[in-house]
Amino acid sequence: MLGRFPVSLLRSRGLLRVSSRRRGLSAMAGGGGVGEEGQLGDFFEYMERLRNYERSGVPRGAGTDSDDGFDLGRMRRLLRRLGDPHTHFPAVHIAGTKGKGSTAAFLSNIMREQGYNVGCYSSPHLLTIRERISVGNGGGPVSVGLLSDLFDAAKETIDESIESENGALTHFEVFTALSFLLFSRKNVDIGIIEAGLGGARDATNVIQSTELAASVITTIGKEHLAALGGTLQSIAVAKSGIIKQGRPVVIGGPFSADIEQIIQDRAFLTQSPVISACDPGITSITKCIGWDNGKPYHSCDINIKISNDMPLFIDLHDVRLQLLGDHQRQNAVTASCTALCLRNLGWDISEASIQAGLEKTQLPGRSQFLTQEEASVFGLDGSSTVLIDGAHTEASAKALSDVIKTVKPEGPLALVIGMANDKEHLAFAEQLLSGPRPDVVLLTEASIAGGNSRAMPASSLKEVWMAAAQDQGIDYVDIGTVNGIETPERINNLAGSSSSSGKPTLIGCQDAPPFSCDLIKAASQLLESRRSAADGAAPGLICVTGSLHMVAGVLQQLAQH
Repeated sequence: MLGRFPVSLLRSRGLLRVSSRRRGLSAMAGGGGVGEEGQLGDFFEYMERLRNYERSGVPRGAGTDSDDGFDLGRMRRLLRRLGDPHTHFPAVHIAGTKGKGSTAAFLSNIMREQGYNVGCYSSPHLLTIRERISVGNGGGPVSVGLLSDLFDAAKETIDESIESENGALTHFEVFTALSFLLFSRKNVDIGIIEAGLGGARDATNVIQSTELAASVITTIGKEHLAALGGTLQSIAVAKSGIIKQGRPVVIGGPFSADIEQIIQDRAFLTQSPVISACDPGITSITKCIGWDNGKPYHSCDINIKISNDMPLFIDLHDVRLQLLGDHQRQNAVTASCTALCLRNLGWDISEASIQAGLEKTQLPGRSQFLTQEEASVFGLDGSSTVLIDGAHTEASAKALSDVIKTVKPEGPLALVIGMANDKEHLAFAEQLLSGPRPDVVLLTEASIAGGNSRAMPASSLKEVWMAAAQDQGIDYVDIGTVNGIETPERINNLAGSSSSSGKPTLIGCQDAPPFSCDLIKAASQLLESRRSAADGAAPGLICVTGSLHMVAGVLQQLAQH
């Protein structure tokens, strides 16, 4: 196995002292409770004062390796003041337009199953920033007490760095540094680090070949196009910036030939072995869909037989993936290839741990089906199932459409959608309309970080969906505004007298932003009117999507019950 990296001398530098204040450890993962707000109030206030590009939007060209790109120098100087904690543990560095969070979760669980002390850093979060850091065998958000003590220990040094950088240090840079510091403090066996934006100029890209076990590039897509140079090729260049000298890189894909060539060229320059999760020696199939406690899973077979410079072999049968869709199966293959790559480097990783890690992985807000008990929080009586998914790009909409097609062969479908204003709204709508045709589409205004300036108005979003429906020859009826929980009479008027055959899609919007979970109840009522019209129709499916902020709104209401 790869040897442990040297333990830091941070204690001797006064950076790891324990706060004298007593701090409780119990706080809901959802955040916002008295415990979290009370014990982390100073931390939240401090972080709020830092520049936050997740709220304001990323400047054009910021993720490119150019004069316009983010300055990694200030990140390195901050870490140097903290004792270079990122050099005290081996890391797997993961970049990609889509799939990096799922791949990180899969790999983290594989390593935990094997008994390793794992630190995982990812973004964004849904309910509390603590979700971005997990450490140890549990995999849950870092505790309130641990984050509070960590901040207390590092605050003086961070203050000095902010002053020396003339206030230029960002929210993401500071929190990334804190995660590295925690992983060093907890002496993790391995850090699974997800890049935030791009790769080359991302704050996580301070990891060098001496600390890197392997890098992973999952997919290349158009998200953050302007910030990453304006083309798919420039995005590929930015993400391939995480490849380091002599260290293996696992690529997910599938990629177009020109995009893969960019990654291969970078790997050639750095003399880095390349393992492709789309290698001809890899087969993966979804055999069937099953249900456990009201939630679906895919039963898959994964067979990997690669015989190049880094031979990888595994044969897994009946892997029950809780993360649904062909794209998640591909992420599972990418994570498996990465685990086998680590095994090739000397890590002790069994096939049993790989399968168990894949099967235990689930992510809130990614193809998440609510239990009947959870759905009852929104006034649903079991006649409709609720699916929440943070899809917000054309590619993720296609993946979501495939999931819906798989789990809902019959029964009416409702979509509840809110989006940021910088997304590909028409392409998103076209993808969801090209799959199982929705019976009801309700548009709302998502509560986007950064305020109303970044939220797409519901009325504008509705115009996009009506145009997309018209382009695809879908008969639809504009039902105007929907005011949360509707009366039966109002629902009947909205639904009209359309029969089960040739019925139009009902498209409406919520009149009062931001998104209210009452809209789920309204969607259920509209579906129920459709089920009544279609004698003996199967239970309906309500999908809440378009933004992780939409998903967070649902989870927040669940956390309050």
